[in-house]
Amino acid sequence: NAQYEIPLFDLVMVDLYPFAETVAAGGTEGEIIEKIDIGGVSLIRAAAKNHAHTTIVAHKNEYNSFLQAFNDGNGELTLAQRKSFAARAFAVTAEYDGTISDWFAGNKTYTLRYGENPHQKGYFLGNLESIFTKHQGKELSYNNLLDVDSAVCLLNEFQTSEGSTFVIIKHNNACGVATRDTVLQAWTDALACDPVSAFGGILATNSKVDLATATEINQLFFEVLIAPAYDAEALELLKGKTNRIVLETTGEVLLKSPMIRTALNGVLVQDRDLLTETQDQMTPVTNTLPTEAQLNDLEFAVKLVKQTKSNTIVLVKNKQLLASGTGQTSRVDALQQAIEKAAAANGPARMLMHIAGIGTAKRVVGKDGNAAPLEDFAKVVNVNLIGTYNAARLFAAACAKLEPLRSEEHTSELQSH
Repeated sequence: NAQYEIPLFDLVMVDLYPFAETVAAGGTEGEIIEKIDIGGVSLIRAAAKNHAHTTIVAHKNEYNSFLQAFNDGNGELTLAQRKSFAARAFAVTAEYDGTISDWFAGNKTYTLRYGENPHQKGYFLGNLESIFTKHQGKELSYNNLLDVDSAVCLLNEFQTSEGSTFVIIKHNNACGVATRDTVLQAWTDALACDPVSAFGGILATNSKVDLATATEINQLFFEVLIAPAYDAEALELLKGKTNRIVLETTGEVLLKSPMIRTALNGVLVQDRDLLTETQDQMTPVTNTLPTEAQLNDLEFAVKLVKQTKSNTIVLVKNKQLLASGTGQTSRVDALQQAIEKAAAANGPARMLMHIAGIGTAKRVVGKDGNAAPLEDFAKVVNVNLIGTYNAARLFAAACAKLEPLRSEEHTSELQSH
């Protein structure tokens, strides 16, 4: 520098071309590509690299911070301050390049009506059109997208070779699930679990929706329906209410991994849970061994509890969710919630444990790592327990042969647990 008498740069300020804004405004491909800044990014990176001597301000949102530091230091910034601006500068270029990469990959930024609550802004970064064909309906909301994700995650646990599966999701948890020979029967039995919670829910199936099924679904108010295909008559019927969101999957929905969420001043990253336990991973821990049908129901229950918020208890029989206790702070509360919901839907309190009037085998799966729910269950009713323990997920799982409650004493004891 001294040889050529080139002065040092004390400050570099750059505001990159508005690439993201051009995409959001619906610009043409030519207009969007024109807004890919090259020289500006080079300037930012060069100045940030040389932060020992130069201050870089890489975004207009940093102007106030720079002016504050500049005035407080009488026109000079400390090395620590320059290093802080350099870190933010690299973050700006990383985000800028990431946005460009997403655009080339087909990903988009969707501006949602609002976030989880009306006073929060909400956005979705992805490519919904690559996984869904939208036949009609309003735009998916922030909460819709969370529920749709939960529905897809749960439905992906079931193979079409097992039969037609229908799931009903409300607030990210299943309130109805059934696998049957026909999609109509799957819908009927899924809805039977909790028709009250199903109101305004997210519905999803892995089978084509025919007219008979659509006729039954049409009687319920719902937010979103997802299916791999629709008969023409069924689709016309479902489109009768314009706000309904009717989606058709365009093939296998591949969920992104790893899973990322913010925490404190950083992010948490983990692999997506792709492990679903099967019968050969279940070890009997009781003298009475479960039957094949009971093991099939345990597999079904494991799929549900895997995709349900802990603490969780699910009650299932014959590949149908009967009731669940979800998101409770204790296993006992989760169990009591499941039992009470089953009783409210299917029978009087004095026959509490004759869930759905069946009175034979029930499945209980507890999600948190030990078998305590089995003990709680046994204290309340006269049962013969058949238990399995799964080391892979540390699940407690049981089948119970249930009998009617015999006195008001048992009811009181249940309430106390």
